[in-house]
Amino acid sequence: MLYYRRKIVLALLEVFDGQLTAKSLQKYLFLFTRVQSVKAFDFIPYRYGCFSFQADQDLSTMAKYGYLEISEYQSGRFIKLKQNGEYLEMLDKSDRQALLDVKAEFGSMSQTDLIRYTYQKYPYFAINSSIANELLTKDELARIEKQKRKFTEPQLFSIGYEGISLETYINKLIINDVHVLCDVRKNAFSQKFGFSKSQLQKACTGVGIRYMHIPELGIESEKRQELHSQADYDCLFENYEKTTLKKNKEALLKIRALIETYGRVAVTCFEKNPHQCHRTHVANALMQLPDIDYSFKLL
Repeated sequence: MLYYRRKIVLALLEVFDGQLTAKSLQKYLFLFTRVQSVKAFDFIPYRYGCFSFQADQDLSTMAKYGYLEISEYQSGRFIKLKQNGEYLEMLDKSDRQALLDVKAEFGSMSQTDLIRYTYQKYPYFAINSSIANELLTKDELARIEKQKRKFTEPQLFSIGYEGISLETYINKLIINDVHVLCDVRKNAFSQKFGFSKSQLQKACTGVGIRYMHIPELGIESEKRQELHSQADYDCLFENYEKTTLKKNKEALLKIRALIETYGRVAVTCFEKNPHQCHRTHVANALMQLPDIDYSFKLL
């Protein structure tokens, strides 16, 4: 299906004569979204700067359906349009003009200059770059270093991914200096892009966060089928505390050990509302353990 955001990617390629490197495409797309009131893509600070997992996935999907071609070379990946479709004309007037403005302002830059510009202008997105030292001055690198959030106090966090993109979710972990993400779903699978186990683990690893799946603390899906009110959730969680949490204290102690070792640890599941997710009860149990030296924060 050709979603609007995918039309933007195809139009971007069209504006740049049908071909871009993968790195340049990500940077141009990032610069384009800076002027959008509602951004078509979110980005994280990744190995070469600003990066959208969703855009990368969309490229793979559109290659599968023949809209474009992805070629791998020693020098990197190249994205080429295979189907001409006047994609620019499919966009809103403001988005059409924004893409043309990106081409006019940045189209003459080399890939290296383009990356350097995004690092200089948006230093947060360069904090995990593997090439910043090659491109920037000492002063510019110092600006990037100041963007890194570092905390010494140990802390337990709780975060759900309902209603937010993978990139927004990962950015929340980064700005709170989370070192370990503990996935307490019974089955770490999601219909939502980015949140199945392998995808989430890859995203975390790419920004220096350890991922741990702890299925022992999850709730079987069949127990979640008839949840129509808060009272239904409360009944489910009352049973959960009496059974799963009591039977799996070793799993709780494993998370506590992670906090003692790595300092800042988040427990995660799907629900946005903490009152409708068992991770809240996992967090409460961790806060009630004896002799704790960490605080709690809801993300």
